[in-house]
Amino acid sequence: MRSLGGLCLLLLLSGCLVQPEPTPSLLTQCSQPRPQVCTMEYAPVCAQLNAGGKKEYASACNACADDAVSAYLAGTCS
Repeated sequence: MRSLGGLCLLLLLSGCLVQPEPTPSLLTQCSQPRPQVCTMEYAPVCAQLNAGGKKEYASACNACADDAVSAYLAGTCS
């Protein structure tokens, strides 16, 4: 009976050692070539600037058309 308790404890502790899968980044990288013309769509994004910081744009196309932007996240900046 004692070995059964030890085995259960070992199984419980080994379950705690499993690390969860890392969450993929929600940032979308701007691709090359950069857009030259964008539609008047309004789907706000929060852009990550190359120099650091964030800036809100009306759409992903507008964000990536700016060379100062490296990536964006859907939705407004908070």
